[in-house]
Amino acid sequence: MDKIIYRKEIIRNGISFGSVLAIVMSWTLNKSIVWAILHGLMGWIYVIYYIIRYY
Repeated sequence: MDKIIYRKEIIRNGISFGSVLAIVMSWTLNKSIVWAILHGLMGWIYVIYYIIRYY
């Protein structure tokens, strides 16, 4: 049972980190709160897109 709770916590933290990372990258590139919110909702999808597109 402890392993399930631990995995859920890791997943939740990973999703949160992906959202914050997406917001920061979006704000740095676009300087738009609307885009930052949209990209924050997309989370890791935007992070992967950003890496492919700009690196």
